[in-house]
Amino acid sequence: MHPREHIRNIAIIAHVDHGKTTLVDRLLQQSGLFREGETLQERMLDSNDLERERGITILAKNTAVTYGDYRINIVDTPGHADFGGEVERILRMVDGALLVVDAFEGCMPQTKFVLRKALEHRLVPIVVVNKIDRPNARPAEVVDEVLELFIELGADDDQLDIPVVYASGLEGFASLEPDERGTDMKPLFDAIVRHIPAPPGDPEEPAQLLVSLLDYNDYLGRIAIGRIHRGSLKPGQAVAVLARDGGSRQARIEKLFGFKGLNRIEIDEAGAGDIVAVAGIRDINIGETIADPARPDPLPAPKIEEPTLKMTFLVNNSPFAGREGKYVTSRRLRERLMKELETDVALRVEETDSLDAFIVSGRGELHLGILIEHMRREGYELQVSKPEVIVREENGVRLEPYERLVIDVPDESVGAVMESLGPRKAELVAMTQGEGGHTRLEYIVPSRGLIGWRTTFLTLTRGYGIMNHAFERYGPLTPGEGFGRRQGVLIASESGTATFYGMLSVEDRGVLFIEPGTEVYEGMIVGEHNRETDIVVNVCKTKQLTNIRSSTKEETVKLKTPRLLSLEAALEYLNDDEYCEVTPKLIRLRKKILNKSERERAEKHRKSAQAGV
Repeated sequence: MHPREHIRNIAIIAHVDHGKTTLVDRLLQQSGLFREGETLQERMLDSNDLERERGITILAKNTAVTYGDYRINIVDTPGHADFGGEVERILRMVDGALLVVDAFEGCMPQTKFVLRKALEHRLVPIVVVNKIDRPNARPAEVVDEVLELFIELGADDDQLDIPVVYASGLEGFASLEPDERGTDMKPLFDAIVRHIPAPPGDPEEPAQLLVSLLDYNDYLGRIAIGRIHRGSLKPGQAVAVLARDGGSRQARIEKLFGFKGLNRIEIDEAGAGDIVAVAGIRDINIGETIADPARPDPLPAPKIEEPTLKMTFLVNNSPFAGREGKYVTSRRLRERLMKELETDVALRVEETDSLDAFIVSGRGELHLGILIEHMRREGYELQVSKPEVIVREENGVRLEPYERLVIDVPDESVGAVMESLGPRKAELVAMTQGEGGHTRLEYIVPSRGLIGWRTTFLTLTRGYGIMNHAFERYGPLTPGEGFGRRQGVLIASESGTATFYGMLSVEDRGVLFIEPGTEVYEGMIVGEHNRETDIVVNVCKTKQLTNIRSSTKEETVKLKTPRLLSLEAALEYLNDDEYCEVTPKLIRLRKKILNKSERERAEKHRKSAQAGV
């Protein structure tokens, strides 16, 4: 057990793609944990399949390295704004933070969010200007941007006296000067030891630990992870578990684990300041306190910002329901959503009047999209509605969430992008001419104005644009419509199998979402219409055979390449009267009302109700 004075607890925080996880890789490799020649994979802490596929950190992970006489506990946090709930919990476990900023991109929306949280928790920051080896790196300007951000967020004099380390996570070096190429990560290790304080807490006092993370093991059950705020813990020790609602229960620690590199190792004792994993406490939850029964003092649970987006999750009731999924009932769906609540404190689940539908609220489209993707990979079948922003009411005023949008676009696309954002009520707050023919635009825009806009943005910039956004504030509800999709859709008129001939006859009406041989049903969306109205088409039509050989029979006809929608693209594409059907094998779009006559009748009633007739 390391003495408390030789322990350092740090979180690595940054905007998405600024190199946090790669930087942790280099710290692990150069700490002497691995033998020479050992094969190591990139982004070692991104162990989740989705994290490795998408190249982003979704779940916070902790590791520990030894540097000389010091034990450094490192927590890698998500960089995307939608997973801010993870960041807010983790900052309660640490005493300092490495703020990683890209040497070219500089401060981005999530940089501001994570720095604000770090300053609120009175953490000691170290600024790491990463990717210093990038072409067009501008470290001096980036440091100035970071200082301006500190001042804007109200940092005090002590917090403004920030150490700066220049590094390349990819090349594995750090230095204290921007124009000096280092040889290893030693300057960063030294900065951590020198500037980050030892954790507070008296190891002689009664034990106290706040649960910040949960893990699960088939043999040990739930494993609670957190920092010991005072006292010490041992296997076999009797403890009191203090719930967030004020209740308490008795429990016993079966096993105690510490961290070493990528491994969790069993230990006999841990004291104040250590980050540990505790096994053996059934039904333990995030935000609960493990304390000495003789002095059961609860620690304040982390305050998590409220969700800004909601969707309805429903049991799949399409004609193809139950074909591909393992879990298809409302009971299974409810159990899975309630299980997610135990580990995701930023998620909310509300039951509705219908037993088959649940309102699920989260921090953004990616937050909810990742949950849906996990569920479909686990064998669940479900339907989801269009994402909607959560509107609040304060003092009789209706408020909606606004986001700070930062986009880098080629100069020739600036006009088209600005014109597209106009009807979405976006307010331009900054415009900067960058290098290499790119311009940076910064907007404050209603969150609902961004739903479904990413595809439009990529089209307008021919794929060269980069957009980032993060929640900014709640503001007055913007009147007016015009935020949704403008184009109508092609709807299948009957159930069957899509044929080459049937698709060829309708492809001039728009862009198809399916390939020949795809099974479709009445009311399923098979493509996007060229116009703003919906149209019913028959993609199952077959060519009538005759006994006369056509003179053009041998001519080769090709279909246009269909647009196959990913889960995120499908969620963005939805309109108010549509569902996204999600199964382990396929993602389909459909109308809520499948029958054409019933849809027309419902639309007529809706227009009559709007007109007050």
